[in-house]
Amino acid sequence: MKTNKRERSREWYERAQHSLIEGVNSPSRGAAVYSPGPVVLERGRGSHVWDLDGNEYIDFMMSFGALIQGHAHPKIVEVVSQTMAGGSHFAAATPAEAEAGERFQRMVPSAEAVRFTNSGSEATMLALRLARAHTGRTKFLKFEGHYHGWYDPYCLNGHNHPAEELGPRENPTRFPDSEGIPASVFDDVVLAPWNDLDALENILRRHGRELAAVITEPIMANMGCILPHDGYLQKVCNLAHEYGALFILDEVVTGFRYAPGGCQQHYGLKPDLSTFGKALGAGFPVGAVAGPRAILNRMRWGSNMVLHYGTFNGHRLTMRVIAANLDLLAANDGGVYKHIYAVGDAAIAGLRDVFRRRKIGAIVQGFGPMFQIYFTGRDAIHDYRDYCQYADTAKYSRFIHGLLDRGIYMTPSNGLHWIISTAHTIQDVGTLLPAVDEVCAEMA
Repeated sequence: MKTNKRERSREWYERAQHSLIEGVNSPSRGAAVYSPGPVVLERGRGSHVWDLDGNEYIDFMMSFGALIQGHAHPKIVEVVSQTMAGGSHFAAATPAEAEAGERFQRMVPSAEAVRFTNSGSEATMLALRLARAHTGRTKFLKFEGHYHGWYDPYCLNGHNHPAEELGPRENPTRFPDSEGIPASVFDDVVLAPWNDLDALENILRRHGRELAAVITEPIMANMGCILPHDGYLQKVCNLAHEYGALFILDEVVTGFRYAPGGCQQHYGLKPDLSTFGKALGAGFPVGAVAGPRAILNRMRWGSNMVLHYGTFNGHRLTMRVIAANLDLLAANDGGVYKHIYAVGDAAIAGLRDVFRRRKIGAIVQGFGPMFQIYFTGRDAIHDYRDYCQYADTAKYSRFIHGLLDRGIYMTPSNGLHWIISTAHTIQDVGTLLPAVDEVCAEMA
């Protein structure tokens, strides 16, 4: 079905620019990504969304991964309605906080305790503060291309740059992601390439004893979907501990997506701290920090505490949604994950087949719940530098705009990823693949 008649989307986008910067509240939604402007969505159900003009799309973006249960899941709708009738939030202790915490603890093996925040950015901010308090050190190591929220110290080398400007692997050029951040903020940041143990070991020999933490995404989700080399994450964890630093696993994107316990369960890891968001809230804003009590107890009230306030922490409505969401994910011994993997793997196999038949130079990376397409002549994209040098992001954007005109909703940003929710079906894949075939025929 053609979905390129979007007059009302254009009208509302123009109207919004009178009150909002660029007509949106995040640049990932506006003309910086969508040309000439965004598809303005009005409603969603299951795996489908509808725009203001009544066009129907299969949604493979799923709020950047937040909608693990799809749109308007009946159980989530029921819980929201019942909870709102009794008051959405009190900024006071409620049973809902403990109910959400208990379910979280059962699903995430490393969670002796959990603290809820209001976003993934807040969670990674808190994790770093805890690591600094626990170790008595101030510096931390982050990897090129990883995104840990928009907290000042994390805003370094999160966007792609020309490959010739990246500098040597063991001393990368530093690119702040934002204006308005004092240069001194980055004095405590050590930068390293990802998926490169030799470079990491050399950098740690220079800076390891100064580090409070090494923070990493388990799957590099800020440059699409880049998988770790076999055994890489465990070796990073071991190296961090060798130098007395904490190993922080940022599961804001991957948490509750690849397994009930996230990527740490999938890869057999035990991080010192881990952060969560997106899929945890099933469409509601939330973040979380989990780990051992020896570290999280530093937030206990006292003269040497780690301060973490928040009027909306443990929001009653969100906590009730989390409890329901985690119950759905844990049902039948996590049987829904078999469904997610089956649909995702079918989509990946089908996409690869279309690209092969159409002789399109493209690869599909990832598995099951999350994947990304790269237009490249390479067999794989292994890190930020590969992405900057070999991924044709402009071609990807044209490809996605072609799909948007054919009822497939996805962000044209190559740095994000395709998401499979519990609501997606094999029938959705059956609709996706002919649309991809049409676009590829035009591009060939």
